[in-house]
Amino acid sequence: MFKAGWSKREILVKAQGYAMMGYGMWHNRAWGQQTPLFARAIWLADEQGNEIAFCCLDLGYITYAMRSTIIRQLRAKLGEHFNPERLVLTCTHTHSGPGGCTHDALYNVVTPGFVPDNLAQIVLATVDALLVARAHLEPVELSLAHAAFAETTAVAWNRSLEAYNRNPEVTKLNHQQCHLALNREMPVLAIRHQGQVAAFVSLFGVHATAVGNNQTKYCADNKGYAAVAAEAALTQQGITAPVAIFAQATAGDVSPHYHGPNDIVRRKQWQGEKEYTYAEQNGRLQAEHALKIIQQASLPITGALDAILTYVDLSNQHAEPRFANGEQQAFTSQPCHGVAFFTGTRVDGPGMPMAIGKVAKQLARVVKTTRLRRLHKLTLAEQQYYQRLYAAQGVKDIMLEAGRKQVLGQAIDKLMVPAIADPLVAELKRQAAKGAMKESAMVPTVLPIQIVRLGNIAIVCCPGEFTTIAGQRVVQTVGQILATANIEQVLICTYCNDYMGYVTTYEEYQQQAYEGGHTIYGQWTLAAFQTCFAKLAEQFALPAHQRQYDQHTQPLPVPAHELALRSNLTPPRR
Repeated sequence: MFKAGWSKREILVKAQGYAMMGYGMWHNRAWGQQTPLFARAIWLADEQGNEIAFCCLDLGYITYAMRSTIIRQLRAKLGEHFNPERLVLTCTHTHSGPGGCTHDALYNVVTPGFVPDNLAQIVLATVDALLVARAHLEPVELSLAHAAFAETTAVAWNRSLEAYNRNPEVTKLNHQQCHLALNREMPVLAIRHQGQVAAFVSLFGVHATAVGNNQTKYCADNKGYAAVAAEAALTQQGITAPVAIFAQATAGDVSPHYHGPNDIVRRKQWQGEKEYTYAEQNGRLQAEHALKIIQQASLPITGALDAILTYVDLSNQHAEPRFANGEQQAFTSQPCHGVAFFTGTRVDGPGMPMAIGKVAKQLARVVKTTRLRRLHKLTLAEQQYYQRLYAAQGVKDIMLEAGRKQVLGQAIDKLMVPAIADPLVAELKRQAAKGAMKESAMVPTVLPIQIVRLGNIAIVCCPGEFTTIAGQRVVQTVGQILATANIEQVLICTYCNDYMGYVTTYEEYQQQAYEGGHTIYGQWTLAAFQTCFAKLAEQFALPAHQRQYDQHTQPLPVPAHELALRSNLTPPRR
């Protein structure tokens, strides 16, 4: 027997001209609000008093600044009884939500800077939703059901087909079949109170980018529209204050926009205000599918609740050969963003012009060649750094070395690109010149990995964006280990607990499409995640008192004086 509570609270951020988080475009600023943004929470408890807290926010990302502050406030309210390893924070990944909510420097540049009030409103809504859910626990039944979207349902397309087709385990598809190059199955975890579904969690991967980067209003995008539609349907059935969560699974290479012949032309048909209509339409497809699934035969969830979470340094991981094509020296490195990251995705979110991208690629290759040619003139430490960096990053044309804060080999504060070339460049140089990011991390490197157990099922909770096959491999890795612990099914939830970019397979990485350019720790990133998740799963399969895993590592705090220098900056005028 389980008990559950559910609740939602609006995130009351103000639209005052700060850039939204997702596209990284200077002009993509919030001057209004198209839809409310919510924190939706579910709190579960079993007969032994074990608890799991799950909250999904209408945001583009979860950050350590959010998670650490939320944990601190929950501990203040609940005392030591609260176990943060049993808290899952995730998001819909709408690209039309507030930015400026991380202490890491890079993802705040476009905002510009850190916006404490945005973070405060997110924390307030999340903590309130969670505490209200916990305060209203009711006897419930849990079940899991899943079904695939029909092939004719126009809900999602793979946006990086050439990379997807590189994977040895997939059936090669053509551009007329992009809608099949993804996991079209939607698992739904249903919570029934007095025989009726009162809350549920859907896990289906598709980017919340139906609303493009030229819009200027906060919007929950397709996942938010799906939640509102499903909650309205449940309300009509007599359910009081239902909660429908549409979280993400393997969305890394999955778009809500048609990809295939004439895709750019079709995308232009959904511009301006029509994008909100399209987002609602896409969300309604997800809502209708979820509502059908909860009416069909399902797997009863029985057993105890449990969770395990640890932090790992992804910039310094050795991947086991079994996950790295037999490679003995498969290491990750300090984070680097490729030119492909800056050129963006051609339908969902184009970045810098391709002509400039071609020049940047050539410059990146010159920098690499020059460095490796002059290795003998460097100190041993420098030699080892470059050798490891380029071995890990492989074919990536490195534009930004986020670890060392260099662009094409030049320190950011000495970057020769003129500020007039781009407002983002101007802001980056301005913050660097002020000393606002000298010691601060540009992106996270110490990241949380988590596995949650709901009786006979498990959920792998991953930070960042996993592509379809990358996520499939992680699920297979964990599933093989937890099968010995009576786990019948393993699911994946992404964008959990922090954000650092993408995770592609080794094969996809070689394509260096946008997703590979944003796989910042290099070509063995997925293999490193599999290695870490395998070790964590092995401990999770043991009784709690026998587990031995790192419970102490945490990200380093940001230097307060540097954060202050890039906080509460004035956004551009409209």
